Amino acid sequence: MERLRDPDGGCPWDVEQTFATIAPYTIEEAYEVADAIERNDLNELKGELGDLLFQVIFHARMAEEQGLFAFDDVVTAIADKLERRHPHVFGDEAQRTSKEQTVAWETIKAAERKDRKKPGALDDVPVGLPALTRAAKLTKRAGRVGFDWPSTDEVFDKLAEEVAELRVEIAAGDMAKAREEMGDLLFVVANLARKLDVEPEDALRATNAKFVRRFGFIEAELAKDGRTPDQSTLEEMDRLWDAAKVAEKAGSPS
Repeated sequence: MERLRDPDGGCPWDVEQTFATIAPYTIEEAYEVADAIERNDLNELKGELGDLLFQVIFHARMAEEQGLFAFDDVVTAIADKLERRHPHVFGDEAQRTSKEQTVAWETIKAAERKDRKKPGALDDVPVGLPALTRAAKLTKRAGRVGFDWPSTDEVFDKLAEEVAELRVEIAAGDMAKAREEMGDLLFVVANLARKLDVEPEDALRATNAKFVRRFGFIEAELAKDGRTPDQSTLEEMDRLWDAAKVAEKAGSPS
């Protein structure tokens, strides 16, 4: 990385990069790791983890050039954090169950936020997270201090309320307010996912894959007649969609 970033003989593209320009690639590599796991391609996972590690090295090298920190400092920081947040492993505290550790972890993080002069429950939920994931984390944090619905029943009631409000704004033709209501609706959906202990991004990713798979079935069936979806009707595609669902339940790829 030092050679790639060397202004004298390095790669011009690498030399030009900054934290801001590299950040999107870092996010992309993290998603590619998740994608390899989703597809259970463990050989590809090895390569994707390497790509993600390279991103860490890239950022660390740029920081080192500015005299901020180096790669060793990054590793030391995470090692120290793991020891600090696992006193039942590296310290003298009694062993914990997984649930107890989750509670203790958040307590330790809250103390760390206070030390950093960021005592608010929501202060360190990263803005750069995918919106659905951040929504779930925000409601989880708020829930820990008592700002939460008692059960999913109230969440479903709120969901119905938000759907009704969205319908009103659409009927009124106020798309600015409809956009806001759409956001409220998605926020409640993320909250419901959190209450059900479902990671919303994972759930939506799986549904995306299912949609691609079933739409591919439609395309394949139409191709047998030498046609494409735009040469078909909605009714016919709906029938093929149902056939795709039947085929999946039967365990058939087609």
